[in-house]
Amino acid sequence: MANNKLRGKDLSKLGYTTPKSKSIALDYCNRIAKHSTKKEKISLLEDVLLNAEKYKDHDTLGKLAAEFIIVNDIAPKQIIDINKESGDFNVFGREHVTSNTIQQMSTAMRLPIAEKGALMPDAHVGYGLPIGGVLASKNHIIPYGVGVDIGCRMSLSIYDVRPAYLDRYEYQLSEGLIGNTAFGSGNAIENPRSDDLFDRPEFKEIPIVKSLMNKAIQQIGSSGSGNHFVEFGKVVFEQDFQNEQKGFNIPNGEYVGILSHSGSRGFGAGIAQYYTRLAKESCLLPREVQHLAWLDIHSEAGAEYWMAMNLAGDYAKACHDHIHYRLGKLVGGKPIAKIENHHNFAWKEKIEDQELIVHRKGATPAHKGELGVIPGSMIHPGYIVSGKGEVASLNSASHGAGRELSRTKAKNAITRSELKKILKREKVTLIGGGVDEAPIAYKNIDNVIKAQKNLINIEGKFYPRIVRMDKER
Repeated sequence: MANNKLRGKDLSKLGYTTPKSKSIALDYCNRIAKHSTKKEKISLLEDVLLNAEKYKDHDTLGKLAAEFIIVNDIAPKQIIDINKESGDFNVFGREHVTSNTIQQMSTAMRLPIAEKGALMPDAHVGYGLPIGGVLASKNHIIPYGVGVDIGCRMSLSIYDVRPAYLDRYEYQLSEGLIGNTAFGSGNAIENPRSDDLFDRPEFKEIPIVKSLMNKAIQQIGSSGSGNHFVEFGKVVFEQDFQNEQKGFNIPNGEYVGILSHSGSRGFGAGIAQYYTRLAKESCLLPREVQHLAWLDIHSEAGAEYWMAMNLAGDYAKACHDHIHYRLGKLVGGKPIAKIENHHNFAWKEKIEDQELIVHRKGATPAHKGELGVIPGSMIHPGYIVSGKGEVASLNSASHGAGRELSRTKAKNAITRSELKKILKREKVTLIGGGVDEAPIAYKNIDNVIKAQKNLINIEGKFYPRIVRMDKER
């Protein structure tokens, strides 16, 4: 039974930082839950920390939960009214966006904190804010305006290797993808590299971040499920690729590339869920916009979320860096160029002489000269782009082609056998992945890009060749 006993240092690792919370937790574990395993106790205490509201009326855990419920004396007693009319926002590629998506954005623009907005041509309905929605506020941050997968991003490494390499070593590269990637909930890379990121003070100073640290360490260098992927493919520049901001000067031609799409895994999701709960407790909104509850950036919770969000973004970047480091060894070492961008994040930016917090939930930053990658599908090319700095789109562009069919509809529209025929015709090798991610599930990427001619310049393309995704579910 001694091995089942929790100590103060165990609680500190979970994020129990005050003497009172530790005392209550140890008393509960040593008396009431003394026959539970150590793992069961830790799991329960993590849940109390992350979902304190759920336990506030619990006979024995209520006192402990009370330690983690933030009481806001200035929290509104009444539901906050939203504006009767929507604020103005621009829709790019309106012909590609459903009326339901536009209506959802219109509802979001009724928030009293909404200053400016825009909707990208890949947009579709999401939770709270549409995927492909951009919303700017002055001093408020909306956790769900960023999204659950904080820092979801694209990362492209380009190597001075001819694409024939992909055909010659297809088997080795496929095996390398299988051995050097991990996808989905509960999966992780064996013996991942260490990372200086975990020395950041936020892991000690912010309780929720501290409680999620072990999960972050376990999942570093892995990828999510759904539409997340890691690919080998062909990069094509029809003209010399030059970019002053990055110092790139690459001759026109064809190159090998590694492209990945994923976010901050369970670490970011835990942060998003925790601060969304705090926002909902202090910012009471009508039912139709409850997911868009906000935090004042100058409040303790708002400032904490801002730091945690930025840490999660850096963690997402580190995950991609680890993946590219491992796979880069298969194609010859260091890349000649790397292009990367978040598309689920919030930034402080100056828009028309106003400093605003710009939420991009499934939208690519596209300031003048800023590079980004907008993927197509498992058989269609992704676009390497540079921004034009269009204020009307809040310096934003699409983050992909955007879904045309829901996952359920996609599963009913195509069989696995039909998908295999398409992949064979297009000479694409797919490892994992389900029919819900089939090319027909997505809008036509070429049309989506054309709808953004005022937002971005096309610099090059990435053609998928060997695609790795989570297993079919």
